[in-house]
Formats: sequence, C-alpha cells, structure tokens
Amino acid sequence: MKKPATKTFTGSRIRHQRNRTGMTQSALAARLGISASYLNQIEHDVRPLPLPLLNALCDIFCVGADYFSDTEETRGIQTLREIMADPVFDMQAVRLDSIQAAMRVAPDLCAQFIRLYRAYLLQQEHTATPLVGSSPPPRAGASGTPDRVEPYEAVSDWVQAQRNYFDEVDRTAEHQFEQMRLDDGSPAEQLARYLLDHHGIRTEVDLSLNHKGLMWRMDRRQRTLFLSRIVPSESSTFWMAQALGQIEHQDVFARTIRRSRLRESEARGLARVYLTNYFAGALLLPYERFRITAHEVRHDLERLQRHFGVSFEQACHRLSTMQRPGSEGIPFYFLKTDIAGNILKSFSANRFTQSRFGGPCPLWNIFRAFSTPLQVQVQMSQTTDGAVYLNIARTVGRSSISYLDRPRLTAVVLGCSIADAEHLVYSAGLDLKDPRMIIPIGPGCRACTRENCHHRALPMVGHRVDINNEGRGIAPYRTAQ
Repeated sequence: MKKPATKTFTGSRIRHQRNRTGMTQSALAARLGISASYLNQIEHDVRPLPLPLLNALCDIFCVGADYFSDTEETRGIQTLREIMADPVFDMQAVRLDSIQAAMRVAPDLCAQFIRLYRAYLLQQEHTATPLVGSSPPPRAGASGTPDRVEPYEAVSDWVQAQRNYFDEVDRTAEHQFEQMRLDDGSPAEQLARYLLDHHGIRTEVDLSLNHKGLMWRMDRRQRTLFLSRIVPSESSTFWMAQALGQIEHQDVFARTIRRSRLRESEARGLARVYLTNYFAGALLLPYERFRITAHEVRHDLERLQRHFGVSFEQACHRLSTMQRPGSEGIPFYFLKTDIAGNILKSFSANRFTQSRFGGPCPLWNIFRAFSTPLQVQVQMSQTTDGAVYLNIARTVGRSSISYLDRPRLTAVVLGCSIADAEHLVYSAGLDLKDPRMIIPIGPGCRACTRENCHHRALPMVGHRVDINNEGRGIAPYRTAQ
C-alpha cells in the first residue's frame, strides 16, 4: 500500500504574508477560489496546505515554494548531508533525493540517527589522547556509545523546536512590564526599586566580582544582588530582570520545562537558565510594544537600542523570538560566534540552518564584522539549498578596561528571507534582484557542494580529489570528474 504524502502545515507563514501585504482573510480566500472558513482552517493548521493552493500563494505573494516548505525537514536534511560527509560513510552511495525521502517518510528515525552520530562524535573526542586532569569519558551503554546526548545540545534542540518562542513566559513578562510600568522612567531604577520594595533585595556594585569571573551574584542571606562594575548599564538592567524572574516566576519556568522532552536534571537546569534569560529579554522588550516599534522603524537595530535602552545583541535576539501565533513578526535567524568561529548561540525562525558538525563558511559577513568593530555589515547571501537571505552582522561585547584586560571578541548576525528584506532599513540602496549582489555561502567546506569556491579550505568529503598536475583550478582541492 502506498504511503500518503507528507502533509504540509504552514498557517503562520500564510498569515504573515497576508498581514504583510495588508490583505484580509476574505480577500485572499476570494483570490484562491476557496471559502474564508477553509482558509481560516489552513491558517490555524487545522487543514494541510494542498499543492494547487501552494502554487497560487507563491504567485500572489511573489515568493518561492521554499518559503512554505517545512523548516524542520529542511534543517534535518542539511544536518544529514553534513553527517554523510564524514569519511566514516560513503557519501557517493547516498543521493540527496534519498536523504530527502528519508526525512519525509521516517523523520523520527532520522532524528535518532542524528542523535547517534552526536554520541559517536562525543565518544571520539573523549577517547582521543586525554588531557592531564581531564574528566573521564561519559558512561557508555552496551553498544559502546554514550547513553545520553550532551545537555547543551538537548536544550538547543528543544529551543529550536519551539522556534525560540515560549508563549507563557513571554506573556508573563509582558504582563509584568505593564504592571510595573517599566517604561515610566529608567528601567534600571524601576527594577532596583521593585526588588527592594517587593522583596527587600538591595542592588550593589561589587568590585571583586570581575576577579572571580562573575558578572553578578545573588546573596540571599544578605538579601543583596551584587553587580560587576565593568558591565555596561544595559547588561546590569538585564541581570536585574533575570533576578526578578528567578525570584517570582519559577513556577512558570517549571511548567514550560515539564512540557518539554528534557529528562536529565542537567538539561532541565540549563533549560531553566535559558528561560530565565528569555524572561529578562521579554520583560525589557515586551512583545507587542517591541513588535510594533520594530515595524515602525523598519527594524533599525540602533534605533531599537536607544528606544528601549538595551544592547545591540539584546535587540537582535529579541527579533528572533517574534513568533507569537496570530501576531508574528518577521522570521529571523540569530547567531553569535567568537573570532575563532565557535558558535555561542544559534536560533532560527526561518529555514536557515547553521553547520552542526563543521566550521561556518568564511564568506559569511559575521566574520567580516571582526575587521570593522561596532560597524554594521550588510550582506545578501544564498545557501546551498537556494534560499537567499539578507544578513546584518556586527561585533558586540564590552571594550577593554585596561591594557591587560582580554575581553572576548564576539559578533552576532541576524538574517531574514529576501522576501522580507524590503521591511528592513538595511535593504536601502540594495538591488535585491541583482544576482551579482548575492554571496554564496555554505555549511562548511567539508559538506559544501560548491566546487569552484576560492575560499575552500578542505576537500569535499565523499568525492575523489583531482590529482592532475597539468593544471590548477580555482580551488586548491578540485573534485575529480
């Protein structure tokens, strides 16, 4: 018996495009030749999107079919392609259409395969030449592989599965903002006063925290929140908001975590830390106020900074969380990296997928940002799946406080589909339809299929290298024909 095709549910993306163009549900239904009630069911994911309507929607909104594709399936396919690039597999034996079919037919099995590969990598790292004093390898099961996924990876997967939006936490923070009237004066002063008046907790600067490697510390016995003197004012405000979340809303965080599939105590603890940070950002940047203001200023990050008194990174991160059902903002991806290319944060509300098992592409503008500190870098890029993005990158973090100080060098990048680029001030002066403006980026050299790239650092795994000495190609490692 033939297995039915995978159903596509894409209500939020249809609703976003309809709102973006100012079209009512009835007007769109009329153009599609269906009833308004049927469209309403599609927009609320009660009914799947039929293929004929998909094609019609692409024509109406001038977007490609990939815009309505399942983002989780796309990410899974990209991850499997990277895994199959490992020399332990024969990449030539597995075609791309086979990977796509596997994700459509057996997504749960593919997810377990990805989990197994992560465990394999973890075991490889621990069984390599150990460092003196290093911790023992994780406990292995009967198969010889670790019997758990790293807690950090598990939490990252959970956050991504939620598209970096947690409704109850978000609405709790928004309600508290209005209750406290946090916009009536300095948020830092308002938070300090609230902590003192409602919880008897004083806020003080501790000059010794930096030497202890701490930015802030809560002393419940002394009922004092100690803050480092070296952090910018917006960071101090964020820490106070975080402390407030820890004090008043542990029950909200606990309910959210119970709904997850996180079972290990360490993963649940990391999830609680993440939700505390999420609450702090949502308190300082309440959803509807921030979404409306972002739209009014065309997502100008510097203007959003000044308006809400937050950092560039906090404004970027908040934009990546605007996925409230029925009130969605532009779907952004957000990523933070250090100068060595280590991924520190990564969330995506669109189909963009970062490399999971290799280094990021050097053509990405997040790396160019390090050569122009505190200046915004704008780039149009195209990933190997054909999707085009508008990327905004800039360095973030504090400056040095002394000659001997060594602050971490980091940068963030915020990206949206080219279909949404016109709603960003950063598209001003760009010819969004000129293919010469688009920079091709990949998932990392090992898995990248772009053969004639000047910046290739490693051969394309799974393909024979051309060892002909009679000529030299654009890339140092050419694939044999």
